[in-house]
Amino acid sequence: MNTSINTTMGTSEWIMLVVLSILWGGSFFFVGVAVSDLPPFTIVTIRVGLAAIALWTVIFALKMPVPTTIKAWQALIFMGLLNNVIPFTLIVWGQFYIPSGLASILNATTPLFAVIVATLFLPDEKATILKISGVIVGFFGVVLMFGLPEDNQNFLAQLAILGATLTYAVAGVFGRRFKAMAINPIVTAAGQVTGATLLLFPIAYIIDGVPSIDIISNETWISLVALALLSTAVAYILYFKILERAGATNLLLVTLLVPVSAILLGTIFLDEKLEISHFIGMTFIAIGLSAIDGRLWKKFR
Repeated sequence: MNTSINTTMGTSEWIMLVVLSILWGGSFFFVGVAVSDLPPFTIVTIRVGLAAIALWTVIFALKMPVPTTIKAWQALIFMGLLNNVIPFTLIVWGQFYIPSGLASILNATTPLFAVIVATLFLPDEKATILKISGVIVGFFGVVLMFGLPEDNQNFLAQLAILGATLTYAVAGVFGRRFKAMAINPIVTAAGQVTGATLLLFPIAYIIDGVPSIDIISNETWISLVALALLSTAVAYILYFKILERAGATNLLLVTLLVPVSAILLGTIFLDEKLEISHFIGMTFIAIGLSAIDGRLWKKFR
């Protein structure tokens, strides 16, 4: 079976990438609303649990084939750990202490890690001099954003977001195997969030306990449903479709676009403010990511 990918994205891939960036940008806003009422593991468990229900409803309605081998389900559950359990928990915890806009900017470093991980493990996504230069410039932008931390909690929250981006990069590389396994992107997304739900439910119950329904506002309920259906279920269908077509490095360029919608929503509805150093850092990250993408630089050259 052919498992090769197109290293240059076409119009359809770019459209899917932009839509995905809007859905994921909204996730930082929805989490920013939900953290006022619920603890991290509870938010993440509800997010992946509702997404799993929605995706399996679509799969059964369309009568899609479902993987039956232990090997396939082991891969899906491990993907859920890498792509949902670890990063979602780190991001939600981080957003208790830093604004959603800053979290989304730090999340934009994912392709920097993706270049390194893909070079180590994917023979058809090796780094070039231009990509390596982009990684260096991008990480310089991250250092500028960190500056002198206001307190240890703020610093640890930023490190948590960076930890999430590293696991996203590893997940993007690991997820390439599902094309070779001939698993439909919708089924892959469903299996992933199902595995994440199975892993998270006992953890959320032990650590967070059962949340009191009375303390959950209508805004939080709306945010949780939007987070699950739009920013998770629909988003991961697009995620695996782009991954199948264009590869891990191209896919993770989406994180450069995510901060735009996240910052706008956070500023308008959550009254969040970012410092000049954050925007300067984002500029360097954008330059680095454009070098990783390479198209604009090749035109200049």
